[in-house]
Amino acid sequence: MAEGDSTIRRLVKAILLSLPFALLMAMMITGGRSAPPKEAIELIAMIVAYMFTVGVFFLIVFTGRTYKYRSAIFVVYAVCFVMTFIPALIETRGSMALTRADMIQGRTPFCHMVIPTTLIPAALSRAIIFPGSMLEGFASIGTMLVLWLGASITLGRGWCSWACFYGGLDEGFSRIGRKPILKGISRKWTYLPFAILAAIMLLSAATLTPMYCAWLCPFKTVTEFEAVTSATVLVQTIIFVSLFLGLVVVGPILTKRRTQCGLFCPMGAFQSFTNKLNIFDIRIDPDKCVQCGRCENACPTFSIDGETIKKSSTRMTCTKCGKCVDECPKGAVSYHIKGTPVGAKSHIARMAFVYPAFLFLAIMGSGMISGAVYRILLLVTTGSLIK
Repeated sequence: MAEGDSTIRRLVKAILLSLPFALLMAMMITGGRSAPPKEAIELIAMIVAYMFTVGVFFLIVFTGRTYKYRSAIFVVYAVCFVMTFIPALIETRGSMALTRADMIQGRTPFCHMVIPTTLIPAALSRAIIFPGSMLEGFASIGTMLVLWLGASITLGRGWCSWACFYGGLDEGFSRIGRKPILKGISRKWTYLPFAILAAIMLLSAATLTPMYCAWLCPFKTVTEFEAVTSATVLVQTIIFVSLFLGLVVVGPILTKRRTQCGLFCPMGAFQSFTNKLNIFDIRIDPDKCVQCGRCENACPTFSIDGETIKKSSTRMTCTKCGKCVDECPKGAVSYHIKGTPVGAKSHIARMAFVYPAFLFLAIMGSGMISGAVYRILLLVTTGSLIK
């Protein structure tokens, strides 16, 4: 009877905590419109996205499991981003390929991955070295910078597991298979993203070109790329595809880790510094920890090892994905608000982080999920993904 009462209390608590989120989501997904969309399939897509997003949030609250459900919606969000972005490009430009005219006219959606490379040139020349629009159009520079800044203040490097519309791709591939084939990756490789970050920032400042975007971004494979009109562009395209297959597909499958995010991404390395400013972190209670190593083996971004466990913390590269928290058999790992005792009222610290984190995920992802459902329904009803 006591167990039944406990379940009912948890259910009521989860419903009460989910209601404000459900109301906020209703406002966001409708965009403040007083009338429903004219197209039936658009309305259906909005309802599906709303129910899915709110449902996942409820499960996170009710079950107390963060990673399991966050990962599910995060992977779906990333796939839906690709399904939405590519048809939108084709409708707008007729192709995924980006021409020089498109760049000159600022018709390139701004990508957060180039933010680190724009900082020094912006400070020196007061110009953004990216061929996009400052305020107009889809994913304008101003809009993306505001979203990134807000997420960085609120989440720190949690951006990489709760907001980044690329991160769900390598996370999705990392969930294929039950056990890792490739183990024992040296921790020295975790310094590579910081080396790449320093190199591209300096080279971008010297050339006034977003070097990561021009040469190293694996996600150009599934978004947009420069039309192949020269040997140089051909080499760049081969690099993009190779990095995507190696770091986003094969690496995660073999290691069951986020190899692109943890071992290569300079934006991730840049975000790591924002963890120092963010009030949330992941801590390990030494009184509960039994040194089983499950958190170290579970961490997707190589942010926990024997050294950090001894210090009852994680590395600055932690993305606050929650997997170590879910995996710990003793409840020793928990979300934590800096300045408070480790392990004290961890359920409150968890919800204090999860609420804004999931809200950012919903802001970034619900439109993509709705858009992807719309494209699928469009394909079913018209035979084409393109309007």
